[in-house]
Parts: sequence; C-alpha cells; structure tokens
Amino acid sequence: MSGTDNGAGRSPVVSIVAVVLDERDNIRPLCQEIAASLDLLPAAEVLFVDDGSSDGTLAALEAVRNDGILPHLRILTHDRACGKSAGLRTGIEAARGEWIITLDGDGQDNPVDFAPMLELGRTAQGRSPLVVGVRTKRRDNISRRLASRFANGLRRRLLDDGCPDTGASLKAFRRADFLCLPQFEGLHRFLPSLMGRRGVPLACMPVHHRNRLHGSSKYTNLNRALVGIRDILGVMWLNSRARIPKRVTER
Repeated sequence: MSGTDNGAGRSPVVSIVAVVLDERDNIRPLCQEIAASLDLLPAAEVLFVDDGSSDGTLAALEAVRNDGILPHLRILTHDRACGKSAGLRTGIEAARGEWIITLDGDGQDNPVDFAPMLELGRTAQGRSPLVVGVRTKRRDNISRRLASRFANGLRRRLLDDGCPDTGASLKAFRRADFLCLPQFEGLHRFLPSLMGRRGVPLACMPVHHRNRLHGSSKYTNLNRALVGIRDILGVMWLNSRARIPKRVTER
C-alpha cells in the first residue's frame, strides 16, 4: 500500500470522487483500498463529499487524512443531505483532473478496477468515451437484483442508451463531459443517455461487485422504482428538447 496520494504536488490527471451519507464504518477500509490503487494510476487526487452525514462520517474522513492513509484527501461537506447527484456535482466541480472516476462509499465497488477503466477511456480512438462498470456478478439480495433488472430493462427500452447496468456507480469519464449536463437528482443513473445525446461514446467493462462492508442501503426497492420511472420520463423529455450541433466551426 502506498499510503500517499500520487497527485501530491502535480496537476492530477484523474480525480476519484465518492459521495457518502452516514458511512462512518466504511470510510477507513475503503480509503485504504483507494490508497493502494493509486500506484497504478497517473497523477491522481481523491475527493469525498459528505452529504450531510450525522453518524461521524466527517470525523472518520478527517482521521484517514490525519493518519496518513490519504494525507492529501480533499473533503467537501454539504450542510444537509442533497442527494448523490448533487454530491457528484459538488465533487466534480471542485475536481482538478481531466478525468473523473466515481464510486460509492459503501465498499461494494473495488478500486482495483480504477486503472483498467481509466486505460480504456484514455486509449479509445476518437472522442473519449463514458466508461461504465458492469456488475456481472451482483452481490445484492435477490429482491434488489430483480428490481435492478426490471429498472435497467425499462430504461433501455425507453431511452435506448445501450447500457446494461447504468445503475452501477463505478464510472470513468471526462470532467468536461459531465459539467455540460443539466443538474437534477438522479442524474447519475442516466449518464449513458445524456452523454450519448451529446456525442459521447459508451464503453462498458465488467467490474467487481462485493457485499456492502457495513450498514445498510439508504434506499428501498419501492422508492427507487417510483423515482426511477419519473426520472426516465424526465430524461426522455430532456433528450427530445435538446438541439445539439454535431460540429461547430469558427470562421
């Protein structure tokens, strides 16, 4: 384990961004894994956005930084819970890297996937793609897997985004491609459709998926389904109203 940010003193190529809400017990083991992954990456920085936690998550993040696990960890905080998409916007706006890698703070994503995802994105021919990690072996319970399968099937049918698992949090993309998107809660589940509408290609690769380290999910299958259907309809409307030129020239 390196124990240091390899972007210290250099402009980062990639910014690793995680949004956390009441994940105190997951912070240290996840940050240890992130630290171990940095030697395989170009110059990198790590940002955590605390989305209004009340369980000591902020103190756990500060301890990770003070103990030297991630000594250059950047910590941003919301004064109240605003949602994952708002947290990603906060982190990505503050990020300094050209590339962004996103992951959840519950330990289900494995940082060993960072390097191959970034390599796939940076070596692609033509325009840089959105790289989505596809969880081929889900470690969730059966009800959650079935709900996710239904949601992914409905989304693919209505949005035709070509992505088998857009709910996976592990993604890599260019910062500029994210910041041009409209902001709304739930945005992070529709990046393939919204970026694709703007000409960003999609690349999918299998990634590891694990059981949650500690705690429980903040969402139920029912509220995910109800909000997801509403959001799909909203994204359909956004895409139908977008008028984006394929090429812009200056004369």
